[in-house]
Amino acid sequence: MKWKFAKYALLVAAFGMAVSVSDAQTRKKSTRKTTTTAKKKATTKKTQANVADENLNVAKQDTLVVKAAPKDPIKMDTIRKSLRNDNAIEMNLVKDRTPLPYENIREDDAIYREKVWREIDIREKINLPFRYTADEDNGNQRFIAILLNTIKSGEVTAFDASVDDRFTTPMTLEQIGAKLAGSCDTVMVPDLEKDPTLSKGIMKESVICEEFNMDAITKFRIKEEWVFDKESSRMYVRILGIAPVKTYFDKVTGTPIGSAPIFWVYYPDMRPALAKYEVYNGKNFGARMSWEELFESRFFGSYVVKSTLENPYDLYLKQQYPNNNILMLLEGENIKDKIFNYEQDLWSY
Repeated sequence: MKWKFAKYALLVAAFGMAVSVSDAQTRKKSTRKTTTTAKKKATTKKTQANVADENLNVAKQDTLVVKAAPKDPIKMDTIRKSLRNDNAIEMNLVKDRTPLPYENIREDDAIYREKVWREIDIREKINLPFRYTADEDNGNQRFIAILLNTIKSGEVTAFDASVDDRFTTPMTLEQIGAKLAGSCDTVMVPDLEKDPTLSKGIMKESVICEEFNMDAITKFRIKEEWVFDKESSRMYVRILGIAPVKTYFDKVTGTPIGSAPIFWVYYPDMRPALAKYEVYNGKNFGARMSWEELFESRFFGSYVVKSTLENPYDLYLKQQYPNNNILMLLEGENIKDKIFNYEQDLWSY
């Protein structure tokens, strides 16, 4: 009996081992099949993704956009300083120049105050120093270059002229660069890579950005105030701000369609920087003056474009006399005479 019981036990154990081995083999086969199927699906997805990426790249090439993003918003020429003294004498006085402080005027003593806006056309012969194109150790000597250099160095702050002329809204270098050079335009150009013979008419998009040309700035606007001080019995004129004026042209015909100031610079903040730049004088090199002295001595030609004198609606002369430049000039001279005659009429001879 014992022998028969042991025999049956061995048979049951052998049958159980056989069943476990077959289950294991079945599981391995199914796992391999599942893994192979998953690999096939992953390979198919990768292939589809690659095809989609290739199609996207082809589409991008069809509409290629060339972005011109300059690193420097206000592109200026690099200042190359002279390694030797470029003058026959040592020019040390220029570095030490400081403007004289203004004489204080009490509010109670200012019995007459009128603001005047002028424009300086640098194409006039008297204003040719504004266009002096030479390069020196402190940079280009154009007046617009001097303004931009002082703004980039952080000496002065530029204020948005499209908002107002009361120095309320500071501007960034990017905003100034966009206004100086203009916005970028997207144009369609022939795709020479895909259509070298221009027979298929394949086009692509291209972004064209204009570069800033300093010679394009031909006018500057000045905001000043005339004050009569009864304590000293003298008429003072104080410049408050300077703004470069840009002329806009029609892109098709090239005719001028208007002009507007780009930014305002507060002149009292600008005086220390202007004192270190000399004004070009081709007739008297021994008596070179600084730009600060030029403005304080009124050595420039200008014409009036606006004033607070009898102007309750705060209009420019071109708004009061549209399409009549002669009347604008005559009214500007009339404003000058009224301010001059006020001081002269206070005296009795």
